[in-house]
Amino acid sequence: MSHLSPTIGRIVHYRLAEHDVSQIRALPTVHLNPVQAGQVYPAVIVRAWGNRPDSAVNLQVLLDGQAQLWVTSRTAGDDNGTWLWPPRA
Repeated sequence: MSHLSPTIGRIVHYRLAEHDVSQIRALPTVHLNPVQAGQVYPAVIVRAWGNRPDSAVNLQVLLDGQAQLWVTSRTAGDDNGTWLWPPRA
C-alpha cells in the first residue's frame, strides 16, 4: 500500500521513538500502560502535508490507556518515529 497518498482520517501504524516515550511518560495520565521505543500503535492522520505517498503527516497516536500523543511532520518508513500503512489482514 506504499503507493497510497496519506489523507485526513486514515488509520496508520506509528512506531514510537525515544523522544515520544519521554513525552508520554510526562503526560498527566493516571491510566496508561507502559511504553517503549519501537512499539507500534494505531494513529489517525489529522493533517497531510501534500498528496504524495512520501508526504509528511501530523498524527494523533492512540495509546493503550487514557492518553493520546500528537506527533507532527512524520514521514512513512520502518524506523522509530515513522508511520506505515497497516498490513492487509
